[in-house]
Amino acid sequence: MLQQMSISLRVTAVTLLLTGLLYPLAVTGVARVAFPRRAGGSIVLDGSGMPVGSELLAQGFLSPTYFQPRPSAAGERGYDPMASGGSNLGPTSAKLRDRAAADAVRLRVENPSAPGSIPSELVTTSGSGLDPHLSPAGALWQAPRVAAARGLNEARVRAVVEDSIEGRDLGLLGEPRVNVLLLNLSLDRQFGRPSMGPKG
Repeated sequence: MLQQMSISLRVTAVTLLLTGLLYPLAVTGVARVAFPRRAGGSIVLDGSGMPVGSELLAQGFLSPTYFQPRPSAAGERGYDPMASGGSNLGPTSAKLRDRAAADAVRLRVENPSAPGSIPSELVTTSGSGLDPHLSPAGALWQAPRVAAARGLNEARVRAVVEDSIEGRDLGLLGEPRVNVLLLNLSLDRQFGRPSMGPKG
């Protein structure tokens, strides 16, 4: 019995050392060498070199001069990277229905010139609550508001959106998408930063 216990403890110690320490250190080291930016969190810098967020995490933009991402259920106020997760409300939930209806009313008030119906992603949260992307349609729907708030021709804003569309990974995985943070930084680069700041 003692011999079996000794073998079990040695196997456990070696396994913990290999899988709990050496393997993670090796993978982290390789990632830092091969993909230093990705391994560091894909941090995005503004024009002055200051970090403004990660391209992997959504953040809320309140100013009408910026495109807004999907709503977030991550944390009490949303967009909390330490509380990633969905709302866990199902399709029969009255709370979910009321929140989506309130968001739809707000979006219509804030975007009176937006064409057609509201894209569903603008009233639904993602599974993580931190999805940084919109579909091209979700971004283009907001273009009239952003153009009006910045005093720009809508065609110029739409052109920035179209230039920001990311294609399918490897040409076939996923759907075309627009990273909202990168899109808003592109607006600032091309047309200047509004006086209320990047997150408004």
